Amino acid sequence: MKKAIKILGIFMLVLVTAMSFSSCSDDDDPTNNDFFAGTYKGTVSYKDGSTDINTDNGSVFVTKIASGTKYNFAFSNSIPDLNGIEFNQEGDHTLVMIGSNGTSYIRIDNNELKILYIKDGKTWTANCTR
Repeated sequence: MKKAIKILGIFMLVLVTAMSFSSCSDDDDPTNNDFFAGTYKGTVSYKDGSTDINTDNGSVFVTKIASGTKYNFAFSNSIPDLNGIEFNQEGDHTLVMIGSNGTSYIRIDNNELKILYIKDGKTWTANCTR
């Protein structure tokens, strides 16, 4: 009996794991999900007083946090993260950063991520696709 329960438990664990991997897809839309996590790849850069990082082979891992309107951006190449950025939905599938202006702008949709973010003398940029 213990062996049957153990086998059933392992089967359930494998099933849940397989379902969680199959539910993560590149077709996930950051505007329509309560939870969103996706990696965008392309050109990323960061500048501050002493640091200048620029690569065409970078990535940004984007996650939607519990508030439902705030997102975190984890950059590759030792670029500092941007966290708690608030967004409004624009159109059916696009998010635009609240407070976007000529010098700070983040736009994200299912396929593209564009960032020009300037704060405290530091500049983050990204031109990435998924």
